[in-house]
Amino acid sequence: MDVPLYLWVAVAGGIALALALDLFVLHRDAREVSMREAALTSAAWIAVGVAFGIGVWWFAGADRAGEYFAGYLIEKSLSVDNVFVFALLFSYFAVPAKYQHRVLFWGVVGALILRAGFIAAGAALLEQFHWVIYVFGGLLLVTGIKMLRSSGHSVDPGRNPVLRLLRRRVAMTDEYHGQRFFVRQGVRWVATPMLAVLVAIETTDVVFAVDSIPAIFAVTDEPFLVFTSNAFAILGLRALYFLLAGMMGRFVYLKTGLAAILLFVGAKMLLTEVWKVPIALSLLVIASILAVAVVASLRQPEPERERDGASR
Repeated sequence: MDVPLYLWVAVAGGIALALALDLFVLHRDAREVSMREAALTSAAWIAVGVAFGIGVWWFAGADRAGEYFAGYLIEKSLSVDNVFVFALLFSYFAVPAKYQHRVLFWGVVGALILRAGFIAAGAALLEQFHWVIYVFGGLLLVTGIKMLRSSGHSVDPGRNPVLRLLRRRVAMTDEYHGQRFFVRQGVRWVATPMLAVLVAIETTDVVFAVDSIPAIFAVTDEPFLVFTSNAFAILGLRALYFLLAGMMGRFVYLKTGLAAILLFVGAKMLLTEVWKVPIALSLLVIASILAVAVVASLRQPEPERERDGASR
């Protein structure tokens, strides 16, 4: 798939414009995001992602569109797992609800930049060293098995080495000062807890990217599709958090479904020389696993759901 430079520039420009509109117009002032706004925003970003996939189908064909949608579904489903971690971090740092959007905004910006670097590095490695695909596949299998054996989402920011280094090197206040990451105290600038939360979110996203980027390379080797499927899924992450944060306990089988997806794409990578799984079949399997996990969670009786949610 030969992607001209102007198309990369157009996509990057569109993303930058959407982020600027969000920051300087829609959420210029600190306020709590309502469930209705989160639902509408999430639906809008999903519509944008689907529309882009239709554009890929129109200009590049059904196979490439299938690769995009498979990557989009993988990243979107793994993003739901991020929501659990974000909620734990916001609770740990006691972030006021009206400031959470600003932290997530800059978290998304940082995630897009970091993942663009991961994607470029991954594409270069796969082009130069084909055997790296087996490393990626093995990594996904190990991650999927660990996720199946995991008892839940354990996050201890106090043990985060980057955050500990930040606290040693940068003076920090104990109180929030609106949405500001730095404030002036006397003759010096000091960081607020907002910066600590942002660092915790960014370092956590690096861990998630180690899983999601190889997983998307399992369904497409085109960097443009890897980046765009990743970007459009991540751009809706803020709205998804505000929509699902209060419903976390209901998705008791989500982690099992995500583990199954990682195991599938990991096995797909390892078997690439034996059998190249058709993209239509990959898309069907990924969508089916995700649908079964969500439906099974929502259909579980309420008392049982609460008990399982507490044990996970």
